[in-house]
Amino acid sequence: MQDFLNTATGVRLIAADEGRLQGLAGTDRHQSVVARVTEVYLAQNLAELLDGISGSALLLVLDGVTDPHNLGACLRVANAAGAQAVIAPRDRAVGLNATAAKVASGAADITPYITVTNLARALRELKDANIWVTGTADDAPTSLYETKLAGSLALVMGAESEGMRRLTRETCDEVMHIPMAGTVESLNVSVASGIALFEARRQRIMVNSVPKR
Repeated sequence: MQDFLNTATGVRLIAADEGRLQGLAGTDRHQSVVARVTEVYLAQNLAELLDGISGSALLLVLDGVTDPHNLGACLRVANAAGAQAVIAPRDRAVGLNATAAKVASGAADITPYITVTNLARALRELKDANIWVTGTADDAPTSLYETKLAGSLALVMGAESEGMRRLTRETCDEVMHIPMAGTVESLNVSVASGIALFEARRQRIMVNSVPKR
């Protein structure tokens, strides 16, 4: 393989042998690719995040997710759906460790993961910023497809086994359920997050595509 420069992006591809790759990566688990990139600054707290959002907000809030694989998958799907951040409580939740970052497949480097001391208080701050807070629960009377998700929105997902905590649920503006057509009783939190986030994205596209008269 010869060296190659992509003039459109300014990215240079340089062929390297195994020894050089291992030296650059600092490990032999590099999947044959090493990239040098400029660090992207990400919001470090809720105030910075809210100050940096332009246009309609789309946020994913995780209440009690403790599995790093689930966190990584949630970061990945949040980024794919265009969410500006993932928010979670600092306690009783998994941190952004190496496993979560690997599962996120790069999303952890460009999607802020904001941890807060008090989730209910953070949700109230979102509401004060005119962001509608919608939770998810199996027993909610309204379904995902009956819920308006096109405006500034924070989607709250609970832990797979316990769902949202009581105070979290009480702080939400509304609660909805994802309709289930099969026999399984629940979805993986990252799958549920993807379904809800992309329904919100679909509704936004539909609103923006309506011709003006």
